[in-house]
Amino acid sequence: MSITTLALLVLAPFLVWRFYQRLKAMMMRQRSIVSRHYTGVGVFAAMILVAGSELIARPALLGWLGVGTAAGIAYGIWGLRLTRFENDTCYFTPNARLGMVIAMLFFARVMYIGVEIYANQGSNVPTPGFTDSFITLLALGLTAGYFGTYSAGLIRWRRALKKAVNAA
Repeated sequence: MSITTLALLVLAPFLVWRFYQRLKAMMMRQRSIVSRHYTGVGVFAAMILVAGSELIARPALLGWLGVGTAAGIAYGIWGLRLTRFENDTCYFTPNARLGMVIAMLFFARVMYIGVEIYANQGSNVPTPGFTDSFITLLALGLTAGYFGTYSAGLIRWRRALKKAVNAA
């Protein structure tokens, strides 16, 4: 076992712990900033579109991306229903468990791909592409669908607040 492998084995749990701590902080009560919500919609839509554009010639994998995205959208709608909105202060509190599960699932898949690439170094096994596995595409679609839908729901909530304030 090389020193690099030992270092990765020691650092991987620390990386997972830091990612978890960062996510936990992001799933607390937070102020709604509309520009962030628009950025979220744009980034997560781009994630799906870029992956989809690479899969045009592979309809089976494109289908898996679509299934993951549809499930993520449904999960995002459910997450919005469980969110606590504070209409007077423009704060919201997302359901921490839902967001954490989705983000950690995607993080675990990215970590797995990293380990696979590291393990195949120096061998004749080709480096796996990000869009080569249906499991990765499911995780990507689920993550992008959830967070994109969640961001779109927050934009919709803020527009309704603005409309209510203007009507009053």
